[in-house]
Amino acid sequence: MYVAVAALSVPEENREAYKEAAEFMANWSMDHGAIEVMEAWEQDVPDGKNTDFRKAVAAPEGEKIVAGWVIWPDKQTFEKANEAMMKGEGFEAHPGEEMPFDGSRLIYGGFEPILTKGR
Repeated sequence: MYVAVAALSVPEENREAYKEAAEFMANWSMDHGAIEVMEAWEQDVPDGKNTDFRKAVAAPEGEKIVAGWVIWPDKQTFEKANEAMMKGEGFEAHPGEEMPFDGSRLIYGGFEPILTKGR
């Protein structure tokens, strides 16, 4: 299993546009082998003393934190999908609108689970 994790901030007024973009990417990811996709909109994200989600993504006033992940069966499947994404494969049907967030402040990374419980 391989998990791609992201944190970003989205202007509050772009919530629906973000949800539509996330839906497109979730479907694209599932079509390319993802097992699960999860996107979560901020409900309770406290300001920290030293660091926090807002500081991590340099979120200005009026933006909400979004956290999400995509679970892949393995790193190879992720890498193949990532390569397809970089080539624009499957994006012909993308609405082509501007991104509803500032991608330069997106934090992401890939992780190998060391412990899982539940589901």
